Amino acid sequence: MRLPNASSAYVNINKLRHYILDPTHHRGKHKAKLFASILGFSSADAEELKTILLAAAQQYEATPKPPTEYGDRYVIDFPITRSQKSATIRSSWIIRSTEDFPRLTSC
Repeated sequence: MRLPNASSAYVNINKLRHYILDPTHHRGKHKAKLFASILGFSSADAEELKTILLAAAQQYEATPKPPTEYGDRYVIDFPITRSQKSATIRSSWIIRSTEDFPRLTSC
């Protein structure tokens, strides 16, 4: 299935820049190190990663996960090639109970 309402998906650029791609963040540093070593991403590439995630939300299949009290959850795994290196990115999304669009929770 496709991510519901994927054309309205939301990715918080600060989450990418200051968490997922930040090698000094106490929880995000491990993700940042993987993104840097495998695909060459740094916090300066947050806009590029946002564009990639939003495109993937519309292009690839989403796997529903058990809902929580906060809303319906989905996972999208998709391939990426950057600088002649390839990897699979797992992105997690939620459609909050009070909203009608998916928002990125992690990748």
